[in-house]
Amino acid sequence: MTGVGAAPTLGAPADDGVRSVPARAKPRSVLGHWRLYLAISPFYLLFLCFGLIPVGFSLYLSFHRWDGLGSMEYAGLSQYRYLLSDGQFWNSLTNTLIIWAIATLPMLFIALVTAVMLNSAVRFKNFYRFAYFLPNVTSVVAVAIIFTSIFSTNFGLANAVLQGLGLDQVAWLNTDWGIKISIAVLMTWQWTGYNALIFLTGLQTIPSELYEAARVDGAGPVQTFFRITVPMMRPIILFTLVVSTVTGLQSFTEPQVLLANTNNTSTFAGGPGNSGQTMVLYFFQQSFDNNDFGYGAAIAWGIFLVVAIFSIVNWRLVQRGEK
Repeated sequence: MTGVGAAPTLGAPADDGVRSVPARAKPRSVLGHWRLYLAISPFYLLFLCFGLIPVGFSLYLSFHRWDGLGSMEYAGLSQYRYLLSDGQFWNSLTNTLIIWAIATLPMLFIALVTAVMLNSAVRFKNFYRFAYFLPNVTSVVAVAIIFTSIFSTNFGLANAVLQGLGLDQVAWLNTDWGIKISIAVLMTWQWTGYNALIFLTGLQTIPSELYEAARVDGAGPVQTFFRITVPMMRPIILFTLVVSTVTGLQSFTEPQVLLANTNNTSTFAGGPGNSGQTMVLYFFQQSFDNNDFGYGAAIAWGIFLVVAIFSIVNWRLVQRGEK
């Protein structure tokens, strides 16, 4: 025993009523995590080299005149001023919007109806999903070549059907609206299955109790579709609408391959009368046919602005419908 006033036993902690707080670990510096940063660096290096730097250079290039070989000549805002008054650019914008409208809106409706039928199917569900998704993974070039044969004036399947119905032939790839409808049908065929599978995923999250309650109340299939399915699918519809807007307004391969042999002056002309020339086709024509890379860069930023505006408008319209 120790007496009063004796020193505490060696090795025993001093109990002064205050609990000791363990020392907080010092935060590791960036260099302390270098292995982790090294592991993710390839993505950022590739994004920097093939994404961020080209985007920045295209913006810089849009303020210059350059043929790809000689020295650059500073042009200021003249490229953008000419873009606003360029009749061919506005024609390509009009073509793009018309093709987008007659392709995207029917495509999304058909995809939603198809998804409802797939969701109610009992047998061969996986086979139907594969069959509907197959057009999306098929080469666009191969599909466009097949559709060129389908819409051929003299030997095409479309005109054969019209003749079988007693109607006149249509020069699908040589008339203004024939070209637009042909491109729209190709895009609809290609993307309907993809959007149908996205809608199908959303349909499977809707509680079945809602449909059962609707049937008890005497609602038919059409009422159930428009009163339950469509409102519950609004976020998915917004997503598909925005994605379809972005891809539709940047259409290139479909009209380029479909109409490549219908114009002798340029493969980017979009057929006779530039009826199928989209904004991206016009960008390629100016950049690679005319070697005007500065103006081509200005067109590219014009396309970006148009796509951004339409995406925001679509988002706002759908969001307003939810209120």
